[in-house]
Amino acid sequence: MKAALWARLRNARYALPGWVERHFAGPDAAAAAQVAAGLEQRGIAATLGYFQASTGSAATIEAANVAALATMSGHHTYLSVKSPPLGHDPARLARIADAAKLVGTTILFDAHAPKDATPTLALLDRLLPDHPGTGCVIPARWGRSAADVARLRDSTARIRVVKGEWADPDWSGDIAAAYLGLVRQLAGRAAPVAVATHHPPLAEAALALLRQAGTPCELEQLRGLPGRATARVAARLGVPVRVYIPFGPGWWPYAIDQALARPWLPLWAMRDFIAAPSTSLQSGR
Repeated sequence: MKAALWARLRNARYALPGWVERHFAGPDAAAAAQVAAGLEQRGIAATLGYFQASTGSAATIEAANVAALATMSGHHTYLSVKSPPLGHDPARLARIADAAKLVGTTILFDAHAPKDATPTLALLDRLLPDHPGTGCVIPARWGRSAADVARLRDSTARIRVVKGEWADPDWSGDIAAAYLGLVRQLAGRAAPVAVATHHPPLAEAALALLRQAGTPCELEQLRGLPGRATARVAARLGVPVRVYIPFGPGWWPYAIDQALARPWLPLWAMRDFIAAPSTSLQSGR
């Protein structure tokens, strides 16, 4: 009886994101652009990131990204693009990059599983000559990341450093140390570096390294996650803040799945609200 109950609860947990996708529309590009405009009035830049439906085709995803770019003219906003759902198709990505260039902005490739890194970075190499400033995400918890940073360090590519949602099965170690190691490699470059973390001590250490080296940098936060404490770190260091705004039919299912997998998130939000101190670089995102 107990085993059957747990099995039903487990099945319900994994079925919930799909049920949400079928019954609740995620925020669209217009809603995301409205949030971005509000942030801009407060001196905060934005990144828009499209989350496709589980049944979304490459053509639908391309069209949604191009439509989102049409909302960005006049804003200090760029678009994060997920290459795997587009089949790593150079023609589709080139059309999205061209649409970004038309409105005076650029795109940045989000990171996925380690197996997607090589085709994604190959697309970045193809786009950079005609679309300088095109960017990518470098996860700290991948064994290949130090070599990727070394190759991209002196390019025009915008780089966002993250801990990494998808682990590299062939890598183990201290994620915070690896994160700061990547930042040290990037310190001194001319192209911008985004420090993407919601953990104040890690944000402070990384941003200080970049500031001291004269590298243009910013703190990037995911909308919906606690950010008050890290924003105070950025303000103290004189570093601008950017907020990643997810939108699209796949966002609510993804967010709910992440919340179910991380039940400690409400406690984290409360600690952020009251600015409870944390001294460990390993804790937090």
